[in-house]
Amino acid sequence: MISVARKATAPRAPGRLGQPLQAQDALEYLSALGTWREERKRELDHIDEAALAASDGSTHTGDLLLSMALWKAVADRHDLLVATWDSGRVGPTELERLSTLIWGRLDTTTSGGPVSAGGALAVSLPEACRLSDALAASLRARLGLDASEADVQARLRSLRASVERVRDLVERESAIGRQSASATLDRLDTRLSDVAARAQRGADVGGLLGPLEQECARAERDLIVGASTRRADAHDEARARALRAELEARGAAVRALEVRCVAQVVPAPRFAVPDVSALGPVPTDPDAVDAYLVRLDAVGRALTIAQDAYASALAERDELRGRLEAYAAKATLAAGGSGTALLADLDELAGRVRETVDASPADLVRARALMAAYQAYLGALPTTGGGSIHQTRGGHR
Repeated sequence: MISVARKATAPRAPGRLGQPLQAQDALEYLSALGTWREERKRELDHIDEAALAASDGSTHTGDLLLSMALWKAVADRHDLLVATWDSGRVGPTELERLSTLIWGRLDTTTSGGPVSAGGALAVSLPEACRLSDALAASLRARLGLDASEADVQARLRSLRASVERVRDLVERESAIGRQSASATLDRLDTRLSDVAARAQRGADVGGLLGPLEQECARAERDLIVGASTRRADAHDEARARALRAELEARGAAVRALEVRCVAQVVPAPRFAVPDVSALGPVPTDPDAVDAYLVRLDAVGRALTIAQDAYASALAERDELRGRLEAYAAKATLAAGGSGTALLADLDELAGRVRETVDASPADLVRARALMAAYQAYLGALPTTGGGSIHQTRGGHR
């Protein structure tokens, strides 16, 4: 069960679009975002388990898929931010690129298509994090994951903060939608005041908090998505310029990842990293802008494919290294004082695997073959009980 204390809350993003970040602000934000990324993943895993066990689990599928797509989009952008940060080796250009990656539009599509019927959500990284927070709160409330004995005052504080975020969003609403949004805010404000007063008088408000948390989360989510959609519809040309700048930053980060991958592993993937500047400047004609946006989306998808390929190759090298160390420790522990010759052979094979994966570039084909030989030999190693170690290979190739 997920307690109130373990709810992930997105960190406040520094700066704004077009303004370079301060190095210290960037470092603090990257650290906080990395923590949020890990906590939200654990939280979504718990929510997914609860949804699968719920009798009405299918009703939560849409929000779960959107939550996971948002998490993946944020995680991918965090990887690019870390690559651009490069352990603090940044200058004015990189700090401006970090700002663009934070405040530019995220790619919230999945391999099966967009997460919504209307296409990818036009949200920035901070908006995606806040939307993820709202969705997670809604799912927790609907699935009853917040413990009834949880600190009521902590939940009330969280609700007050949620209502204030809704108030800020209502103030930024257009004149057309402000009346309806204000009515929703007034209703939430009234209900929150009533629940707080009941709690002050000593009443049991546990049954009232869950529905109110769900409605607050839904209102915040709808206002964020609505505002983002209106901005996209009203400012296509501005969106195209922002997306182009964001893709330039992503492209530079992916090219840096490509250079690192080619230098460190072989055979390295061979995916072209598109250069958005080849599309030319952003047009001003509305029809041409629409066509330009389609081409920008294609560039974004190509960058995602290239990033995944190069990151996966580096991850495989690291996975081989970690798996070898785990197997070597298990073999030594299981063998005890027996099987000295076999252990010597295994040590030699392990040395070759280490030499291969630590080389620059690391030969992944040879490393896979040596690892397979090591695993096969490991199966013949006698244990202290007279048997042999049988390794299960699971999903490893």
